[in-house]
Amino acid sequence: MAKYLAQIIVLGTQAIGRAFAKALKQEIAASQEAARRAGGGRQGEKRAEANARTGMTLEEAKQILNVEDLKSIEEITKKYEHLFAMNDKAKGGSFYLQSKVFRAKERIDQELKEALKAAKTKSTAEDATGSGDKQR
Repeated sequence: MAKYLAQIIVLGTQAIGRAFAKALKQEIAASQEAARRAGGGRQGEKRAEANARTGMTLEEAKQILNVEDLKSIEEITKKYEHLFAMNDKAKGGSFYLQSKVFRAKERIDQELKEALKAAKTKSTAEDATGSGDKQR
């Protein structure tokens, strides 16, 4: 009887060990994928900082406002205003959803601000080197 009990314990321990190892591998893979999507390096650090500050990722913000790209500022503003008004508590809406819409717009605005800042830095660097005025 003790022999069977020992075998059950050993088999159970092996199964738990395999499950733990598999979960650990999945977590590492998910972490690496998230780092890759964030852009890695300085850009990834900036995105991670913005995600932590607003409490949501850029992808999540785009889903909430139902926008595909960030090029159409008018479309983003129009959808934000519509969703914000629809979720007004005075109109029977949800304050929670209204705050999610606000945070999504805030996160997208932050991304646009960073993109504009990067573009200005790039154009300033090109002007300083003179590569922007070269004629061929």
